[in-house]
Amino acid sequence: MLKPARGIALLTVLLLLGTWGPQAAAQHHHASSRVITFPDVPGYHTLKVDLHTHTVFSDGSVWPTIRVEEALRDGLDAIAMTDHLEYQPHAADIPHPDRNRSYEVALAAAEEHDLIVINGSEITRDMPPGHANAVFIQDANPLLQDDVMAVFREAERQGAFTFWNHPMWTAQNPTGITTLTDMHRQLIQEGLLDGIEVVNQHNYSAEALQVALDHDLTMLGTSDIHGLVDWEYEVPHGGHRPITLAFAAERTAESLKDALQAGRTAVWHDNLLIGREEHITPLIQASLTVQDAQYVGDSSVLEVAIANTSDAAFVLDRQQGPTFHARADVIEVAPNETTRIQLKPGERVRSTTLAFEVLNAVMAPETHPVVTFEIDVPDAETNDP
Repeated sequence: MLKPARGIALLTVLLLLGTWGPQAAAQHHHASSRVITFPDVPGYHTLKVDLHTHTVFSDGSVWPTIRVEEALRDGLDAIAMTDHLEYQPHAADIPHPDRNRSYEVALAAAEEHDLIVINGSEITRDMPPGHANAVFIQDANPLLQDDVMAVFREAERQGAFTFWNHPMWTAQNPTGITTLTDMHRQLIQEGLLDGIEVVNQHNYSAEALQVALDHDLTMLGTSDIHGLVDWEYEVPHGGHRPITLAFAAERTAESLKDALQAGRTAVWHDNLLIGREEHITPLIQASLTVQDAQYVGDSSVLEVAIANTSDAAFVLDRQQGPTFHARADVIEVAPNETTRIQLKPGERVRSTTLAFEVLNAVMAPETHPVVTFEIDVPDAETNDP
């Protein structure tokens, strides 16, 4: 989304304070709990990416190096530099006829770090089609054309992955309800539109999720950051930027692009996971594992330890299995911790099954995935013959 130009005074203050230098960023990356954590899933690496960011080379407030350092602090695997092609409010202070410049600066800043930097641009037009990001482009300059369909075709010629930005943005869509126009349908039909943001900044769109499902578009969640990630998303107070989780065969730019083109993504936004069932269910199952199960004293109350190796706080509603002891049916499994629950199977058994509806995950509007745990009780003394 477009933001009012703030100049570069903020950048000057940060540099003078010296708190955002590369060394400080690297130290913080290794030491801080702000690093976003999700496990790999069977067959794929889980890459954490933000494919929509801005700098002073369009309407952002920071130099591209800050975007790199923020990504390192958040433990991201990849970021895309997507400054506006047509909207250049800082041009009087930072003239740059080369629209690749923010990418080049960021790429140099990331050279000694384990971060994939992707060249991209935001196609900035009125509705339709609104705004779109073309990422994995080779050269942004040929995208500066009057004919918007020609821009999308040039992005396709360069092998770009292109997605619809903030379709719920009320500045271009007063209802906030994501709706395809004839131009969007043409872009999809011609293979010129590959994805859609189901989350942009602080906004989630159930309608955009349905559009993605109906038209086989890749789901994305992005920060669309213009200022500082820490301020916009209150990171010091436990917040986080929205990100796309891409399930890639390798941790490379090529594998990331393959994952995006194949639609192997999920979105994490404000503790909500969004994605197709075949992608978010394995992620939840990889995040939550039963670590231990044993009976309490001489009773038939079974205590189960569930470990969560992700940054999501999972909200689980029991659908099947023994009732809880001292709890209601809905529990929260804290992030990066082990949560213990007690079950009442009624008698000592060697195994039992628990099924939960995951309330903080959606795979379609108002539709939550269900995950099942098979719980074995080692060395349990039972009444079995």
